[in-house]
Amino acid sequence: MYRDDFLDKKLNERKENNSFRQLRLPEGKTDFCSNDYLGIVKNSRLQTPDSRLSSGSTGSRLLSGNYPLIEEVEKEIAAFHRSATALLFNSGYDANIGLLSCVPQKGDTILYDHLCHASIRDGIRLSFANAFSFAHNDMDDLHKKIMHTTGTIFIVTESVFSMDGDLCPLNELIGIAEKHSAHLIIDEAHATGVIGEKGEGLVQQLNRQEHVFARIHTFGKACGCHGAVVLGSRSLRDYLINFARSFIYSTSLPEHSIAVIKESYKIFPGMHAERLHLQKLINQFQSSAIAFEKLVSSTPVQVVLIPGNKEAKETAATLQANNLDVRAILYPTVPKGKERLRIVLHAFNTAEEVAKLINLLQ
Repeated sequence: MYRDDFLDKKLNERKENNSFRQLRLPEGKTDFCSNDYLGIVKNSRLQTPDSRLSSGSTGSRLLSGNYPLIEEVEKEIAAFHRSATALLFNSGYDANIGLLSCVPQKGDTILYDHLCHASIRDGIRLSFANAFSFAHNDMDDLHKKIMHTTGTIFIVTESVFSMDGDLCPLNELIGIAEKHSAHLIIDEAHATGVIGEKGEGLVQQLNRQEHVFARIHTFGKACGCHGAVVLGSRSLRDYLINFARSFIYSTSLPEHSIAVIKESYKIFPGMHAERLHLQKLINQFQSSAIAFEKLVSSTPVQVVLIPGNKEAKETAATLQANNLDVRAILYPTVPKGKERLRIVLHAFNTAEEVAKLINLLQ
């Protein structure tokens, strides 16, 4: 047997502090954990595309992996999101890695919200720019930090934060960015399909798309499929094609995947009833008293703070035992003392299911 016991030290550390991760299979419980916000996956809303479509693209976009359908869908997505162009990536992680690692240059400055997703942080880490975080949604702290920047300035944040469920103060961010000639990058991953009349995202809901340098929309959540897109100018698209390594050196998505993305963009904009029902469930949960601290959120991501890995896991286990699939989010994914239940509400959940959840948390 191969001697890989050098891995055991860090694995044992995870086990000792109750943060060891394991994969688990679905068990038929009431779903309060997936990102299938609108139920597109659960309700099989996306039909299998034409079987004649290729299941492999044979290469990267710059070699053999470009084809008419992928460019057609990029144009359709750009039009829907009122953007000059769109460039598809294989995942939201690839999009953030590609964009943030190549656009900011040495001597430039990236200012990012402290609660930004790991994919944003990893992209920033690969950049040669200087990078500093600002306190979550704290515009005073951002203003202080921006006074000491050099080079071209980039401000990076999320429209809906995946672990807190709150929104960024977009108008204030735009005001600061424009005052200091900074470029704003907004990750709309958890807003896509949910925020706005047609699920177009926070930037468009507030009609501020002309004031944002780049937007990232991902399809693995409310859209019910896979992949992501970076929206921006023609120059940004050309730049990413030439310099984004996660785009250049990845085999492109096949026709089958692109056709599913196209179908999702036909479906989710019209899911008004689902978004309305979802908002009713959000209001039901937010207005109910429970025994734990609950964060304020107007989005499907609802957070119950239960400090301590052990305590958070035990509460999640109680809910699991009552057939509710709620997962604990543990340190080090979140800061120590901010361990939590990340409860996700969906358009397919019922008021009765939410009432049961609330009752178990009282």
